[in-house]
Amino acid sequence: MNFLKKEKTYQMIPEVERMAIIERSCKQVSRGVFFSTVIIIASFLPVFLLSGQEGKLFHPLAYTKTFILIVDAFLVITLAPVLISFFMKGKFRPESANPVNRFLERIYEPVIRACIKWRKTTIGINIIALLISIPLLFSLGREFMPALDEGSILFMPVTLPDISNAEVKRLLQVQDRIIKSVPEVDNVLGKAGRASTATDNSPISMIETIILLKPKSDWRAGLTKNDIINELNSKLQIPGTTNGWTQPIINRINMLSTGIRTDVGVKVYGQNLDSINRFAQQIKSALTGVDGVKDLYIEPITGGKYLDIKIKRDEIGRYGLTIDDVNTIVETALGGVKITTTVEGRQRFSVNARFGQDYRNNLTAIKRLQVPTVKFGPIPLEAVADIDISEGPPMINSENALLRGTVLFNVRDRDLGGTVQDAQKKLDNMITRLPKGYYLEWSGQYENLIRSEKTLKLILPVVLLIIFICMYLAFHSAREAFFSLISIPFALIGGAFMVYFWGVNLSVAVAVGFIALFGLAVETGIVMVIYLNDAMEQLVARKGNSKETITSKDLRESVIAGATKRLRPKLMTVSVSLFALLPILWSSGVGSDVMKPIVLPMIGGVLTSATHILLVTPLIFLMTKEYELRKLGRIDILNENL
Repeated sequence: MNFLKKEKTYQMIPEVERMAIIERSCKQVSRGVFFSTVIIIASFLPVFLLSGQEGKLFHPLAYTKTFILIVDAFLVITLAPVLISFFMKGKFRPESANPVNRFLERIYEPVIRACIKWRKTTIGINIIALLISIPLLFSLGREFMPALDEGSILFMPVTLPDISNAEVKRLLQVQDRIIKSVPEVDNVLGKAGRASTATDNSPISMIETIILLKPKSDWRAGLTKNDIINELNSKLQIPGTTNGWTQPIINRINMLSTGIRTDVGVKVYGQNLDSINRFAQQIKSALTGVDGVKDLYIEPITGGKYLDIKIKRDEIGRYGLTIDDVNTIVETALGGVKITTTVEGRQRFSVNARFGQDYRNNLTAIKRLQVPTVKFGPIPLEAVADIDISEGPPMINSENALLRGTVLFNVRDRDLGGTVQDAQKKLDNMITRLPKGYYLEWSGQYENLIRSEKTLKLILPVVLLIIFICMYLAFHSAREAFFSLISIPFALIGGAFMVYFWGVNLSVAVAVGFIALFGLAVETGIVMVIYLNDAMEQLVARKGNSKETITSKDLRESVIAGATKRLRPKLMTVSVSLFALLPILWSSGVGSDVMKPIVLPMIGGVLTSATHILLVTPLIFLMTKEYELRKLGRIDILNENL
């Protein structure tokens, strides 16, 4: 019996019969299409559970997709049947009259017959491929989010905390000239110190230089952005400075969200700044040489220079002075005092006065500051005060009511998760030796990575449970829902291979791609199950539902007919998803770095899940019906449960 051979005839169908066929077909197909759309919506709903940066990034995607598919699910059961009744008129051709369909069936039928004949081999190959993909997936690196190429570079060198304004200005100019000498650099803008805002607490020792690059078409052949950074870093090895390389936007995001201006930071909490600094130095020594750790330095908490002016109480009494008299001179000379306020339009500015730079730029000049007295005339400041320079913290950071020091580093040429894991192993012994009241905490992008991984571990089981419930509502059969759910692990095969060979690390973007893949994998499976059950219904209508009348050959031929039937719409379901995603692989520009990790698992997973559904799902369905016929004496028809 060959169900593929049909007579190529054109015939007119009476109006009443045409409407009945449309009604029956819509009831058969629309239910599956509706629930497959609902499953895609439901599988994407857990994306709304994402929080933090990943939530802000993917919530718009989830909202857009959800609302579009809700409208689509509504149109499937309302507008689509009406449009079909309007446009499906005239003479109708059988499916075999379509040359594309004949070509596809001519290829597919021998393949599905071979899979059914060699059923153990077919299932074994799928299981082996699944087992291979699992270690591939776990061998991938881990990162919070794919690095977004902003097109520019932020150079953040840190120098000694006691550097003077004149020296940091000279250093900034030297660095800018060196950076501009690289051919790929278009413009350079450097800044030292802090802006007049409460959100920028940068000390004078931290320089921020934004490097704008020329278009990639003007770069030297074969050069990448990392190559440019490495070249700049080698040219900017200036004694007394520690270089740091990042990008402007992600740097601000890191600083605002975690308080860390690099990819990763090890926070050291304690009670004493000197002890914290000592532990930070030990951490830096331990992390030096770890693969992937770049731009390693300690946030300075010691080494700041302070001018101590201690008033001699005995001496000021001899000269007839008070403490306020001396403090007023110091304030006026060094800090400046407000004289008046100038009004310019709607703006008001304070006018301050203080001694010139030559009278306060060194210790000797400060000692010679003149303090007026009533009886003895002007006397030098050193006569009534001890003036020395002492060391102290350049900036005191606290968090959770504890003093805090930080060891900062970026991650390049390696994944974030693997780098931090190796770094943690080297610090494990040290953590056990920390005294009471001192502890370490990992922060930065790694903090976001851990939070997102915990969320995703909760989300994925929820996704699978939602898909199973929706499929049960579609089929009213837990067994059919389970067998359709089997296609999801096999969808992971292509996704895992695609991500692995593309060289992408596991991240939130990849996880969102796999979540979207689950719904796409189930969609084609539902369409296949619908037509397989339709073939069983036709078999029962012809030969009755009993093992006395139905043979194994009848089951096999009916399953082949059901799998081959409507092959074109099944492939169209796959092709629409595939062809819509493929162009993203060749996209470029800002944003493509994040989009590619999302679509890679979807493209690979759609291919393998489609192969599984077309070749393995009919085989599993046949084995199930053979078991039912052998044990129950009859086969279970899905439409009886609907």
